[in-house]
Amino acid sequence: MDESSHLPAGYSYVSQADMRINPEHPPIVKDLASAPLLFVKGINFPYTSKSWTNEVNGQWGFGADFLYRSGNNPDKIIFLGRLPMIAILILLGFFVFRWSKELFGSKAALLALFLFSFSPTLLAHGRLVTTDVAAAFGAFTATYYFVKYLKDSTTKNLIKAGIFFGLAELLKFSLVLLAPAFGVLVLVWALIKSRSFIEFFKIFWYYFLRCILIALVAFILIYVVYLFHVWNYPPSRQVSDTQFILNSFKQRGLADLVAKMAGIPILRPIAQYLLGLFMVLQRASGGNTGYFMGEISAAGWKNYFPTLYFTKEPLTFIILLFAALIFGLQLAIKKRFKIAEASFNGWLKSHFSEFSMLVFIIIYWAFSLNSNLNIGVRHLLPVFPFTISLVASGTMLWLKSPKLFLKKIILAVLLVWQAASVLSVFPSFLSYYNELAGGTANGYKIAVDSNYDWGQDLKRLTNWVSQNKIDKIYVDYFGGGNPEYYLGSKYQSWWGDRNPNELPKGSYLAISATFLQGGQGKPVASFDQPYGYYDWLKNYTPIARIGYSIFIYKIN
Repeated sequence: MDESSHLPAGYSYVSQADMRINPEHPPIVKDLASAPLLFVKGINFPYTSKSWTNEVNGQWGFGADFLYRSGNNPDKIIFLGRLPMIAILILLGFFVFRWSKELFGSKAALLALFLFSFSPTLLAHGRLVTTDVAAAFGAFTATYYFVKYLKDSTTKNLIKAGIFFGLAELLKFSLVLLAPAFGVLVLVWALIKSRSFIEFFKIFWYYFLRCILIALVAFILIYVVYLFHVWNYPPSRQVSDTQFILNSFKQRGLADLVAKMAGIPILRPIAQYLLGLFMVLQRASGGNTGYFMGEISAAGWKNYFPTLYFTKEPLTFIILLFAALIFGLQLAIKKRFKIAEASFNGWLKSHFSEFSMLVFIIIYWAFSLNSNLNIGVRHLLPVFPFTISLVASGTMLWLKSPKLFLKKIILAVLLVWQAASVLSVFPSFLSYYNELAGGTANGYKIAVDSNYDWGQDLKRLTNWVSQNKIDKIYVDYFGGGNPEYYLGSKYQSWWGDRNPNELPKGSYLAISATFLQGGQGKPVASFDQPYGYYDWLKNYTPIARIGYSIFIYKIN
């Protein structure tokens, strides 16, 4: 879905140095994805598209024009755009292995890499031109280098910490949560390094000032990147776009300030960055209409992310997660661990890296649980590498205790189970649900959108129509693809609240799971949008299913 916005937007950045499209997300991921396109001859830029010339952030129209209406080859463009994304996934796997090895040893690192490699969520989103896996990379590497600086406060490590912190902020706006996480780490680091209040104050002040330098390095990086991206963005257009986009932003003083900054040459890069950040804050509080566990709502659900986390990841990982937690508690009780100054400080000094992982996990989870934007478990991806590393560590500690041979057998069985469970849904990793949810085939009953149906089966639908020699098919498609482009004259447009009597008898109807569930879910009390428009299809049984995400009906 989001590729149809991100990839064309990225090409507009690197080819035009103009960030009028899709400012809601930082540019680096889109830049990397579109960089290979600069070496492809004959790509046509839709200069005359009204989405480029007149509309404010006309990202979806511009994406459709660029990919499908300008004479370009969308399959080639999307294929090339995904290659850098896969490189980011592999690089993240390298850092998961590296930090886990430094902290817990080679065996734990190999286990962490296995759990990483067989995470269906990472496999699904690591090949797409979206910001979620890149955000996981940014959060993990920024924390790694920040902790490394605290432990070895050299100028070289300070610069590295600043660069990776700045890079993280250029990958996804939600990683602004690294700032409070790092603040907690500095506070705790000063506490465990001091023996008196005066010494604590001196140490804290020392690191606080150097954190300002880290932030300054990050700021310079962000400024330079955004300077390029507004270089050819007409200042008057940037001001008017900013005013329009932030028209409903609740903090009017901040919105007006950003609009004014957009008109001041030296502040334009900062204004564009803040615009994107405010858009994210605005959307997170506003929510998004979605389906979850039989209901539809625009305000979100408090149990959304926990439910998705424990049903979208393999049961092996969930079992190892709880086993590591239980074993850790048992170990603490056995050693009579008391929360006293000496023992707690000693634990923090020897396990500060693990503590840093826990801090970010807690802060990010707390923010996610309070967000009304419930559109996919992918938004939790920044905590995945931290959790995987800690679970691998806990599992290896568990293996050191008695009954080692039996435990190795149990672990081997669990790992084979995970690999088999994930590989069994190839290539539909995005739709994966574990056995607790009734398996992938039934996952759409829990949640759809990017958890299940993101438009990934459109070309498979085209193949099915061709193989079954169907002349016409009505399609209600959710995704970033263009059904008319692939199906040609066979395509007939359909939408949810259209009168079903308009469907000729004997006709075929293809509906994406996201729209189907949205049209059959029960509204929550405060929901004031159309609903129940696909209830009539409950009397029909699908005659086919494309991948997992598109249901085919034959209308009698």
